[in-house]
Amino acid sequence: MISAGVTKYWSLTMFLLFIFFIKSLFLIEGKPQVPCLFFFGDSLFDNGNNNNLVTLAKVDYPPYGIDYPEGPTGRFCNGRNIPDFIAEYLDFEESVPPFANATEADYLTGVNYASGGGGILDYTNYFLGQRYDLKMQIEHHAYTVSQVERILGNAHKSKELLNKCMYISNIGNNDFLDYFLEPILSPATKLYTLDQYAGVLVQAYSKQLKILYSYGARKIAVFGTAPLGCIPQVLHKYQTDGKPCVEWINKDTQLFNTRLLSLVDQLNTNMPDAQFIFINYTAISYTDIIKFALSGFKVINIACCDSKSTTGLCYRDSTPCPDRAKFSFWDNYHPTEILNMAAAKRMYNASSPLDTYPMDLQQLALK
Repeated sequence: MISAGVTKYWSLTMFLLFIFFIKSLFLIEGKPQVPCLFFFGDSLFDNGNNNNLVTLAKVDYPPYGIDYPEGPTGRFCNGRNIPDFIAEYLDFEESVPPFANATEADYLTGVNYASGGGGILDYTNYFLGQRYDLKMQIEHHAYTVSQVERILGNAHKSKELLNKCMYISNIGNNDFLDYFLEPILSPATKLYTLDQYAGVLVQAYSKQLKILYSYGARKIAVFGTAPLGCIPQVLHKYQTDGKPCVEWINKDTQLFNTRLLSLVDQLNTNMPDAQFIFINYTAISYTDIIKFALSGFKVINIACCDSKSTTGLCYRDSTPCPDRAKFSFWDNYHPTEILNMAAAKRMYNASSPLDTYPMDLQQLALK
C-alpha cells in the first residue's frame, strides 16, 4: 500500500518535471523579439550583396571570413558583423540573409540590403564601380514588400506584419570618407561647404526614410557615422597630433550626426504612430576604442590584415594577424569581430544615455 507521504513526493516530482518541461519548450522554441528584421547600409553591414557586382568594394575571398563558420561570405570582417550580433540579441536563430540570396521565406522574416561602398547620395564612391546607394536599397525593399503582399494575399496583412518589424540603417560613412579622403574625385567638395553638405545628406536621408515609412516601417533605427577619424586609412593620411584619432574629422562629422538626431525628433513628432531612434555609433565605438587603447591590450591604429593603400582592403589570400581579438581593426576601414560585438551589445542594451536616443534596440523591439 502506497503511503500518503510517497504519493505527495511523486506528485511534487511530477509537477516539477512538468514545469521543467514547459520551461525547456520556451528555451528551445523561443521566438524573435520582432517578426522580421531589415538592414540597410554600407560595408559595415554588407553580408554578400556586392559579391556579384563589378566593383572594387568586394571581399568574397580569404582572409575575409577567417573566423566565420562559412568562410568568406562578403562580410567586410574576419568574422561576424554588427547585423549578425543584433539579430542574435533579438533572438533570431540565424543571421539575416543578403537581398542577393534571399528566398521567398526570407521576405517574411528579414533581408539585408546593405552594400559596400554605398552612400546616401547616388554618386558617392562612383569610382569604385557598382554599388547600391540608399535609394536603390529601398527600391529593393519595395520589391520585398510586393512579395510579402503576394505571399500573405493582400496589402492589409502585409502592412500588419511590416508594422511590427524592425528596420536598421547605417549609412553616411562613405559620403564623408569621400569628402575627406578623395576630395579630388568627390563631386561634393566642388558643390558644397562641409556644413551645407551635412544638410544635403540629412535632407536626402529624410526623403528615403519617409518612403520606408510609406512601405509600412514603424520601428526604425538610424545610425550616426562611425568615428571616421579613428580608422587606419584616415590615420595614414592625416596627423593625429599625438592623439589616438584624427579628432577634427570626428568633430566635423558631428555636423551630420547632430542634424540626424534632430531629424529623429522631427520624424517622431510628425509620424506619431512610428518610433525612430538614433544610434550614436561614434560615441559607442570611440569609447570602446579609447578603452582598448588605455588597457594596453588592444592594437587600435593598425589593421590586422595587410591592406592595400588604395582600397584599404586586405590583399587576397594574405596571412592576417594570428590573434584577431587583440586588434580593433580588421582592414584599413572595418572593425574586427570583437569590436563589432562590443558595439552591437551597447546598441541593443545601452550602457550610457549617450549610446542611443530616445531608447535602445531592446526597447524599440517592445514598442
